[in-house]
This record gives sequence, C-alpha cells and structure tokens, in this order.
Amino acid sequence: MIIRSKAPLRIGLAGGGTDVSPYSELFGGAILNATIDLYAYASLEPLDNGNIEFLIDGTDKRFVTASKKELQVIPEFELFIGVYNRVVKQFGLEALSFRLTSYIEAPQGSGLGTSSTLVVSMLGAFVEWLQLPLGKYDIAHLAYEIERVDLNMSGGKQDQYAATFGGINFLEFNKNDRVIVNPLQLKAEVLYELEYNLLLYFTSTQRLSAAIIDEQVKNVNDKNIKSVDAMHNLKEQAIQMKEALLKGELHKIGEILHFGWQNKKQMAKSISNPYIDGIYESALAHGAGGGKISGAGGGGFMFFYCPGMSKIKVARALEAQGGKVQPFKFTKEGLISWKTE
Repeated sequence: MIIRSKAPLRIGLAGGGTDVSPYSELFGGAILNATIDLYAYASLEPLDNGNIEFLIDGTDKRFVTASKKELQVIPEFELFIGVYNRVVKQFGLEALSFRLTSYIEAPQGSGLGTSSTLVVSMLGAFVEWLQLPLGKYDIAHLAYEIERVDLNMSGGKQDQYAATFGGINFLEFNKNDRVIVNPLQLKAEVLYELEYNLLLYFTSTQRLSAAIIDEQVKNVNDKNIKSVDAMHNLKEQAIQMKEALLKGELHKIGEILHFGWQNKKQMAKSISNPYIDGIYESALAHGAGGGKISGAGGGGFMFFYCPGMSKIKVARALEAQGGKVQPFKFTKEGLISWKTE
C-alpha cells in the first residue's frame, strides 16, 4: 500500500506580510490569496524493515536511518523530520517504519509557498495512513507550528491555510494564532476573467525568504513607522481586493496591485532590486495595470494583471528578459490524500 497526498501552491493577491508575527499579533493581519494548479506531492510507503527513508524525487538526495521515535534534524530533510517528529510526539506513537518521497512542481524559494505546502502535503499523508483525528484548521495550524515553532523557520501563516483549504480565500490573522478562512464565492465570469488577465512569470531567480522576513519582523519590533504604515496599507489592500472581486470590479485590480507593490517595497529593503524593478516597469510599459512579486520578495515568481488584450504583449516583453511565463489555472480544492496499491 502507498499513501499519496497533494496540496496546491498559491499566489498572494493582496495583504502579503501581514500574516507574519509580531504584526499579526499586534494589529491583526489580512490576506487574499488563491491556489493554483501547481502542487507539492508526498508519497508514503509503510515498511517492515525497521528503517525510515526520505527521498526527494528527481534528485539523488536520500536519507536512511534506523527507525526511532525522534530524529535529529539534518540539512535538506528538515521538513521531513519536523513532520515525523511532531506526529509521533503529539499522538504518542511508537517509532514508525516507512519511506516518504516528496516532489514539488515549482522550485523552492520561488515565492509560491513551496515549503509550507510540502509540509501540509506530508502531514496529509500521515493523517491518511494513521487515520489521525485532524480537520482542515488542525492540519493548517499544525503545519504552521512544525515550521515556525519546532523548526524555528521564519515566515507567516498564510501558506499553510491556503494549501489545506484551497480556492480563493480572504484570511484573517489575529492574536493567539486565531485564523479565520473566508472562501470567496465569486461569479464564474469574474473568476474566468481574473484568470485570463493574470500573467504568472518566473524571474529565473530564487531567494531565501528568511532574511527578508527577519528584516520585516525587526522593523515591526523596532516600531519603524515607514514599514509598519506600509503593512497597514497592505491590510487595507486585501480588503480592497476582496471588495473588487466580490463586486466584479476587475477594472480596479491593476490599480490595487500597484498600490500594494509600492507599499510592499517599504516593508524591507531586500524585497526588490534593480532587476525586479526593471521587470515591473517593463510589464507596465507594455500594458499591465499592476503586479507584485509572489511571496516574501527578492526573486522567484512575479505576476501581473494584464487587462484587455495586453497579456501576450507583456509576456513577450518579459520573456525577452530571460524569465519564463508559467501557465496556470485556479484550483478549488486544497489538500487531498488517497491510498493506492
């Protein structure tokens, strides 16, 4: 028997960064994001040889150890080990023997929430295998704690909830890790038009989000007025985006994205750079109404709202700069797990 699981990656349409503590604890955060048809996969095969095996599909990276209740965290397999250790500890299990293989349909460090989505997917495989009593909110919160508490990795909360629930959601982040997921019920024509006009572009660069997020956290702790005000504006941007989508006012999307991008760059110095600024200006010059970098910033994917018939023109201009346009569609479903022989 093999247990498989998949969870969708996401693009953050508005409010990015307001899900990161201490801002979300002090002021409350709000994000609007959407899952897309790129996935993080996990395949779990129970073994009877007394070993634990971790594999990263498509690479030669492999880790094998004798089964024990707690594993020491090692580089490149932190997420695997973090999930295993937490599951065994939280549910009082004996040491397990299994092979766990991962695969992600986007580069890590691309700004689409790959690491958090992979944690959700691996958790989903364990929940399916062991029939753990966890609902969607439980899985998302546990994935967050594994990354941010157990493994002490910098970041926010939005990715875990997006991957678990799926769809287009307005997420609210409050004190004491209280998160509310509000699915948007959009008219079909609004969803199709939004998908038609959005262009997702890989800059062919990757980044380590931790340093950017750490700078953002420091700015909040230091009460950096410029940075904190920018986050307030990004929270307002999420509300504006929600209202525009629910009312079908897609002509406002480009302007709302541009407002967010101008503020996001104030949160931390390393969010943008001359290369990213050049891509952004080129997109606008060829017809895009606005856009942003996906995730913490510094590299990875960007996306742009291209109204009318400007999408192809923008795509050609951006691909001339060495990156690649990534086709995508929105997804309605989040985490899915199943068994196969």
